[in-house]
Amino acid sequence: MRTSIRTALATAVTVSLTGGLLGLTTGTATAAVPAKPAQAYDFNGDGNRDYVTGEFIDEVVVTYGTATGPGARTFTFDQDSPGIPGDRPEPDEFDEPDEFGRGVASADFDGDGYADLAVSDPDEHIGAQDHRGMVMIVWGARSGLGSKASTIDPASSVRNQKFGWDLATGDFNGDGKPDLAVADRWSVHVHRGGFTPSGTSGKVSTFAPPEDSPFPRPMLAAGKVTKDRITDLYVLGEGRGNGRHTLGVWFLKGGSTIKPGKPTTAAKSNTNHYPDSAVVADFDKDGYGDLAYNDPGHKSIAGAVHVLRGGKNGPADSRRITQDTPGVATAATADDFFGISISAGDTDRDGYPDLAIGTAETIGELGAAGGAHLLHGGKKGLTGSGSKWFTRDTKGIPGKARESAWFGRGVRLHDFDRDGDADLLISGREKTDRPGGTLLSGGRSGITTAKVREVPLPATYEQ
Repeated sequence: MRTSIRTALATAVTVSLTGGLLGLTTGTATAAVPAKPAQAYDFNGDGNRDYVTGEFIDEVVVTYGTATGPGARTFTFDQDSPGIPGDRPEPDEFDEPDEFGRGVASADFDGDGYADLAVSDPDEHIGAQDHRGMVMIVWGARSGLGSKASTIDPASSVRNQKFGWDLATGDFNGDGKPDLAVADRWSVHVHRGGFTPSGTSGKVSTFAPPEDSPFPRPMLAAGKVTKDRITDLYVLGEGRGNGRHTLGVWFLKGGSTIKPGKPTTAAKSNTNHYPDSAVVADFDKDGYGDLAYNDPGHKSIAGAVHVLRGGKNGPADSRRITQDTPGVATAATADDFFGISISAGDTDRDGYPDLAIGTAETIGELGAAGGAHLLHGGKKGLTGSGSKWFTRDTKGIPGKARESAWFGRGVRLHDFDRDGDADLLISGREKTDRPGGTLLSGGRSGITTAKVREVPLPATYEQ
């Protein structure tokens, strides 16, 4: 789970980048120099989406894409890799890993036709400042990631800042250049483009919630919520209300002047489980982006997903989806973790994004065997009508349901084969489930098991 973000005053300061060559091996060149800026996560400019995993594993793993989805070529780096800034500490007495790779986000920050990767280590020690945190940009190139990197300095520098707790990208000020949002324990910093490997960038604006609305457990979710085509930003995490833990939502409206709204309380929570999966998509196709995010602690960790509809000025009304929502295949029980992972995409070519929801549900007598629900978007938004349910015991899916496999721990909707509809990738715990991910194809009838294949990529890559 994620943690932290609290307070400070909105300011405007300058961000600096420190360039450095990396001696990383990335393989043979696969693409000519692109003629225009790359899409996010296309690090070698070949037109194929690449896939990045990194959270809580002390390293970043890149799987390069092909025209039919994830390929066999991978690239792994950490802070022991030549040229990567920062130090990789020895494991502590509890064998806890470093947090390098906790936050990752991609954009073509320098507009050279190759996507770049922002990576954070919020636990990095800088001089005498323990846990100050570090954020860097690893630059894309014809051969992929690995030719050089630059660190991003925070607007302020203090001990226990946890700079880089989460990252998000988007054009938050509408100037056509990708920006980078960075969360720490006390504030959100929007670092404006353009960035260059030589060490220049735009300014950074810092925003903090009011003193009475702390966000000590932040997660960032970026997307176009209003109709102005400028990226907006949500901050999600722990709130406080009447002496109880709550889920908090804070909206920052993008524009030439970014406008932070008033933080709101989304739901009561009696646990320390807070949102760690979220996505912005227009589920009812009204032109406004809706926010879907998980609520793991709902009803003794049965779990839930909240959908906050977008409107003219940002967030509008909210509704909660659980296994007790009419049409959803299973019933809510304790420790189901409904929503442990969520992902959006149009699986049936009707123009409405759908939502995949992973769980750790009991299958028969097998606790935490897990599965994945698929809810469809429509004129009324997301509903349980016509929803689908997939487990290891579903006909056509390889393997068998197993105790504690958590099949559904990762779900991702993406058009891997580029046929116009999103496919569904599902994965579980590698130690108890099958390795990699199980890929179910979409089509006019949506996601089915008519065409299923296993791929080496787990469904935990950054969306």
